[in-house]
Amino acid sequence: MRDDENGRDHVTSLERGLSVMEILAANPRGLTLTETAEKAGLTRAGARRFLLTLAATGYAVQVGRNFSLSPRLLAQARIWLHGVPLWTFAEPFMKETAAKLHESCSAAILSGEDMVYVARVPGPRIIAVDLQVGAHLPAFCTAMGRVLLSGLSGPELDAFLGRATFEQRTPKTITDAAKLSEIITAVRKNGYALVDEELEIGLRSIAVPLRDRAGAVVAAINVSTQSTRHSPAEMEAEILPILKQTAARISDFFVGQ
Repeated sequence: MRDDENGRDHVTSLERGLSVMEILAANPRGLTLTETAEKAGLTRAGARRFLLTLAATGYAVQVGRNFSLSPRLLAQARIWLHGVPLWTFAEPFMKETAAKLHESCSAAILSGEDMVYVARVPGPRIIAVDLQVGAHLPAFCTAMGRVLLSGLSGPELDAFLGRATFEQRTPKTITDAAKLSEIITAVRKNGYALVDEELEIGLRSIAVPLRDRAGAVVAAINVSTQSTRHSPAEMEAEILPILKQTAARISDFFVGQ
């Protein structure tokens, strides 16, 4: 869009009204008309029109000389948050984790027999598998996939294991349904999954669940590394605590909204 088109479509009064809302949000105890006008760079008459409009529409309340935002704005925010996937909130925390560990950090959801990447922060080191948001990998032989499968009920997991195709990706790939059932049951109990070169030789991954407000597993996050950098025991001792803390922070942030 050209600059002149931007100018035609730009509603200055709306911008100023939103600015007044932001100022009130930053001052929850309320502001007087004069204080609002000064902070917004408006005349008293201009600020008065915005404040009275916000009060008339229920987005602000006036008590004496003070104006403050009403709970209606919070209600609208909660409606929006209710429709926002959990992993939308995850990426800033994932970036922090990836930087701290110098490894990649990803989030995925379950789709059929696969896990699908919904967020990814690549690490500084090259891993042979080229992964981007939207990429699919088999759930049965990946750490995030097993975490996601651990969120299924017993009958749902049995049905999955009964219909899924188990491809031998490496000599280490576990393809026996009964053994996979035991592993996934242990993942459900322990709260994490570690996969050692079952997807690709030289690749290790550890994952934990992300839960919604009801406590259901809705996504998983992982840290992947080269097998030459971390042994499985080192991943459990050094990476897992940080990954669990990251998952808790994401879930707490989401639930607390």
